[in-house]
Amino acid sequence: MCAYYPKSKVEINGFTAKNYDLLLDFVTFGVYSSLIKKAIRLMSIKSNDMIIDLGAGTGRNACLMMTYLSTKGELIGLDISNAMIAQFKRKCAGLINAKIINQRIDKPLPYEDEFDKAFISFVLHGFPQEVRRQIIRNAFKALKKHGEFFILDYNEFSLKEMPSYLKIPFKLIECPYAFDFIEKDWQQILAEEGFNHFEKHLFFGGYVRLLRGVKVCTHD
Repeated sequence: MCAYYPKSKVEINGFTAKNYDLLLDFVTFGVYSSLIKKAIRLMSIKSNDMIIDLGAGTGRNACLMMTYLSTKGELIGLDISNAMIAQFKRKCAGLINAKIINQRIDKPLPYEDEFDKAFISFVLHGFPQEVRRQIIRNAFKALKKHGEFFILDYNEFSLKEMPSYLKIPFKLIECPYAFDFIEKDWQQILAEEGFNHFEKHLFFGGYVRLLRGVKVCTHD
């Protein structure tokens, strides 16, 4: 499959896709597993929530979210990598209310006012800015009124001030798009797209953040 965004590193196939979870644990010095568990716990998922997972990947995160759902809840994951989708199906096998769909998240989605929560983890930074805006608009449209959008990704920080032991791997591993992502005020951007009532939680020395925004209407 040809990459839609050649400079991006979020469109994953081949060896990287097959070993994605192990590689992610490696580059985060083994802390990703506990980080994602804490982040998902902070989402306060209700048993009957409808959740959309944008760029769902291997299903690792989806399986954690599913532990909070009853049979009345549902999770729909979207991804474009066949290798990732295959892993999602294996990991979530037996969970009848978890689905994975081969679907681009950077184009308008066929969902409107359907979900209580939208989640995107370490995906948004891998796109050009105008595409990130489209993804945020997709989440807004897909959410019900007062639905919650959760972005787990890099926090805003100065690369110049980052310690060398983190700066060097960041420069080696990350795509060019990530370097402007960390400079932007994402709470302000979400506010411009209709979200409000923000909440944030920091991880990994403040370099990673779970940012929550709530879908509001102008009369709220």
